[in-house]
Amino acid sequence: MSAYKYKAVAVALLAVTASALSVSSHAQSVEQFYKTRPLTVIVGYSPGGGYDTHVRGVMRYFGRHIPGNPNIVVQNMTGAGSLVATNHLYNLAPKDGSFIGMVRAPVLEPLTGTSASNFDATKFNWIGSGMTEFTVCALLGAPTVKTFADATKTPITLAGSGPGSDDDMISKMLIKLLGLKAKVVSGYPGGNEMQLAVERGEVDGRCGWSFTSIKLIKPEWITEKKLKFLASLSMERWPELPDTPSIMEIAQTDEQKSILKVAILSADLGRPFMAPPGVPADRVEALRAAFIKTIQDPEYVAEVTKRKETPTLVDGKRAEAIIKELFSTPPALLKQAKAIVNEK
Repeated sequence: MSAYKYKAVAVALLAVTASALSVSSHAQSVEQFYKTRPLTVIVGYSPGGGYDTHVRGVMRYFGRHIPGNPNIVVQNMTGAGSLVATNHLYNLAPKDGSFIGMVRAPVLEPLTGTSASNFDATKFNWIGSGMTEFTVCALLGAPTVKTFADATKTPITLAGSGPGSDDDMISKMLIKLLGLKAKVVSGYPGGNEMQLAVERGEVDGRCGWSFTSIKLIKPEWITEKKLKFLASLSMERWPELPDTPSIMEIAQTDEQKSILKVAILSADLGRPFMAPPGVPADRVEALRAAFIKTIQDPEYVAEVTKRKETPTLVDGKRAEAIIKELFSTPPALLKQAKAIVNEK
């Protein structure tokens, strides 16, 4: 047999073997599958930040509620506000239920629509979210700036983690739509690095900053009133910050409010978990059911309450509905939003 024919036969045999293994894997029950495989969870942010801490907290309980009780492996994959991790999960990760992720990029994609978005957010298998996100525009630096109105007159610097991130997107919207006089210093790997940048005085603050993350990592900044909250990124004033105006109070026109509403709607998904497209339906349903049980697990609730987090369940079906609503936004409105977010 010639070397060429031998190689062709070898390749064919490998293909048949891989196909057989795939069929065998898909034929397994959920319990059989997870008994023999770990579940890898990709986090699109750096270790030690609010997102990473939240994911690791959820994963301490998640495995016990999945049939087969798989070992959980958390893997951080930073870059471009979780865009790198999202593209990996969608295009490269196994589509058998052994990989899921916690990323924000697919939730924000209707607003960003960057050329680096190599995925269709509506095709992910949404597992659910255990926390809706409440974000703020807040400063530690810039001592003369006390209010949002002050920040439209006095220049400030804001941290960002790259195109497609909440911080960059929200900051650009506030600059363009509401006249915030700010420079965005982008490219930080995640929330932990941005928090350190604020603490060191490299930047004055952040817009699109998770209030939960602040409470978790730097609660004294709130209790000691070190942070100045310029606005809450919400439809109405947040009960924990009654003296801070919502961004809808600051917006003046219907167009401004409509564009900002899309950004606020994306926050309803908070910190969502999803599996790649193509995962067998029974494994998706098992992961969704396990997620609901995790967020309602008394031990988990006690742990997050102790950390001053508030568990808020958004199940997989509701997560899918939010994504569909985001993608049903009138094209003309999304075009305006994308132009703002992607402006250099």
